[in-house]
Amino acid sequence: METKNNQEQEIDMNQLMQVRKEKLDKLMQEGKNPFEITKFNRTHTTKDIIEKYDELEGKDVTVAGRIMGKRIMGKASFCHIQDGEGKIQSYVSINELGEESYKEFKEDDIGDIIGITGFVFKTKTGEISIHAKEVKLLTKSLKPLPEKFHGLKDTDLRYRQRYVDLIVNPEVRDTFIKRSVIIKELRNILDEKGYLEVETPILNNLITGDAARPFVTHHNTLDMDMYLRIAPELNLKRLIVGGFEKVYEICKNFRNEGMDIKHNPEFTNVELYAAYEDYNDMMNITEEIITRLCMKVNGTLKINYQGTDINLEAPWRRITMIDAIKEVTGIDFNNIKTDEEAIKIAKEKNVELEEGKTTRGHIINEFFETFVEETLIQPTFIMDYPIEVSPLTKKKKDNPSLTERFELFIGGREYGNAYSELNDPIDQYERLKKQAEARAKGDEEAGMMDEDFVNALEIGLPPTGGLGIGLDRLIMLLTDSSSIRDVLLFPTMKNINNN
Repeated sequence: METKNNQEQEIDMNQLMQVRKEKLDKLMQEGKNPFEITKFNRTHTTKDIIEKYDELEGKDVTVAGRIMGKRIMGKASFCHIQDGEGKIQSYVSINELGEESYKEFKEDDIGDIIGITGFVFKTKTGEISIHAKEVKLLTKSLKPLPEKFHGLKDTDLRYRQRYVDLIVNPEVRDTFIKRSVIIKELRNILDEKGYLEVETPILNNLITGDAARPFVTHHNTLDMDMYLRIAPELNLKRLIVGGFEKVYEICKNFRNEGMDIKHNPEFTNVELYAAYEDYNDMMNITEEIITRLCMKVNGTLKINYQGTDINLEAPWRRITMIDAIKEVTGIDFNNIKTDEEAIKIAKEKNVELEEGKTTRGHIINEFFETFVEETLIQPTFIMDYPIEVSPLTKKKKDNPSLTERFELFIGGREYGNAYSELNDPIDQYERLKKQAEARAKGDEEAGMMDEDFVNALEIGLPPTGGLGIGLDRLIMLLTDSSSIRDVLLFPTMKNINNN
């Protein structure tokens, strides 16, 4: 039955498109091809007219936009047009346009883009409108807009045809406007704090900066494999070595891993580094960045995300990973000193361990991810990660098995990651060496040895705090979007022809 309905819809669509093409052919035969128009001079946007009605009432304006609704009533009609800032109604009559122009207007279809010149007034119902004196067809839409695009069962179509999604769903447009506002305000915050915005390479010779599976490409001229950036971290720290004391980059990173509502292979991060600061300073700036961004787009720090109330008012909770595990499970890893003891407790609690990740530190991290992460609804900084999962982080002075690292969790998801950066070149070399050895044994997420970065540390990296925030996830939170695809204009999609 569904196949039959789809076939009927396809026939109807083909018929509607044929009618529109015939209208276009007729216009072209009359020398009125709309696609030959190269420019149209507008005086106002729809938003201008609505916001400045008092000063524009009775005055002529020229606007342009897409026809979103139309009511033909004999010798007078109404239509709604939509531009980049909103919608406005226009009253169109045969008396004002003349018989020929009015007839042409009646042939215009929903989805067509038109220009209107006329004076501003209010209808008897109080709706701000334009009394058209001239209507000009600027673009002929050859394919009708879907009436209920948002309600289609195939939700992937909204992502594949984002251009239609933006036309027919105002809330989608609002989300991406907010995204732009968030990125702009983020720059304002960091610029005013003295951070320098920089750019680092997307194509890299080595896999460095984080534990992740990379995308691999090949440079023909150099005849060498290269890797799409998984993180800009090491290059940004090189700049701190070079004397830039505060730097940041809003960057695209790429990871050849799974896809779900929280992950897209191409994603946007902000990373920032400040000399002479540590992970406590990074906690402070994280709070400030997120609270200011939330106030900018929502006007409040008390938000609701997918049915859960979240309070972003600072200060946020700060707790160590080991204490958080104890709080949820009752297990205190401060009393578990050896790998063997940790493996035993993991088996007792049915915690699955990956091959090669059976140290006490790996098991602490696995316990956290298994039992604790999803319980962290209100903003919480989880501090002091095991050294095994933090190869670029300074050790804690009082406990060298742990590092000065935190991650931020809200609503059971991770939003930020920060370190007191490791600046000991000897220690860093040994940790990178272990990563390289793990990679040689088959760990595709392990990093490579970067001897030039070690050389930079030998030149001297001052004590430095570093922070990375996943902007796509943060924008999901601040716009109450359920999937990362809802905040990416063009998310990665499977080829529609693949089976």
